[in-house]
Amino acid sequence: MCKLKYNSDGLIPVITVDAVTNEVLMQAYMNEEAYNKTLESGDAWYYSRSRKQLWHKGETSGHFQKVVSIYSDCDNDCLLLKVRQSGVACHTGSRSCFFNEISTFENGVGNLSVLRVLDETIKDRAENPQENSYTNYLLNKGTEKICKKVGEEATEAVIAAMKKDNAELSGEIADLLYHLFVLMQSRGVSYEEVLKVLAGRHACGADTPAREAKPKKK
Repeated sequence: MCKLKYNSDGLIPVITVDAVTNEVLMQAYMNEEAYNKTLESGDAWYYSRSRKQLWHKGETSGHFQKVVSIYSDCDNDCLLLKVRQSGVACHTGSRSCFFNEISTFENGVGNLSVLRVLDETIKDRAENPQENSYTNYLLNKGTEKICKKVGEEATEAVIAAMKKDNAELSGEIADLLYHLFVLMQSRGVSYEEVLKVLAGRHACGADTPAREAKPKKK
């Protein structure tokens, strides 16, 4: 295990990100005791500089952070925590503490966080049905209907690709992804499970989803 370098106050900065989407959730500090408690418990513990005491994230709000992995940087003077965030990370009620946009240099850049938002929205519709909701319509019709829609959207994506219309193809793939997420909700499969399969194949050297992943030869 690497030897961490704490600053003159006995603290080390910590960047905490969502383990699935890599969204930056917050920045805080740990002292050695908070670091050891994090290792022992699997929950994120920090040191509050303002209160001058240990801080078990979520103890007051209920928004705990289950640690998936911990990394140190190249100089061992900063930590990166990958966590499963329960609820929101920020005391303001925002999922991330980083919501004050100062400047944007490129428009329209998407990121994987939209998959989490899509998944959460579909789950919310399932738990709290809304009138005239297309998602609720599909879920009420059941898996067979959803599967038919998945097939239709896949066909439309193929047609757009054959037409060499990339703008249309992007839209059709987005429609296909939405219907696949509804299908996963219908069958009780989380998108994280799908990502785990992809990650497992990648770790085994699989370069296509059609090929069965096999362990790399040593």
